[in-house]
Amino acid sequence: MVLPARVRRFGRCHLSPAQCLAVLIVEDDDDIREVVASALSNEGFQVYQANTGVRALELLREMPHPSLILADLMMPVMSGWDLIKALAQDDRLATLPVVVVSAVDQEAPQGFRRVRKPFDLDELVRIVSELCVRRT
Repeated sequence: MVLPARVRRFGRCHLSPAQCLAVLIVEDDDDIREVVASALSNEGFQVYQANTGVRALELLREMPHPSLILADLMMPVMSGWDLIKALAQDDRLATLPVVVVSAVDQEAPQGFRRVRKPFDLDELVRIVSELCVRRT
């Protein structure tokens, strides 16, 4: 698999089986979204994908037990910033962990973890594994 220039892979990540029921990747770059989805799926995570914040909210309402969101900040239609604001206004979604994955040189909103592009794919998988807990 050829990785986009914005994603680096160093070695193979060995993790215990995933505990997440569902991880949502919100990223408008198709290549990055597909590479991250493939890596997480290969590690046993159930993965959903959205290319805008609007589509992410639609999916979150359909997903039985969302556990974690990986969100780009700069996207068309609805940015990651607007998605985070919308999540905060929904009681079911307000407590979901969100990892901000972006090349934008800004701090993540308070209380959110940030991964800067370009990122190490194995490190991102480790972060997902660390943050992703079963939500019932």
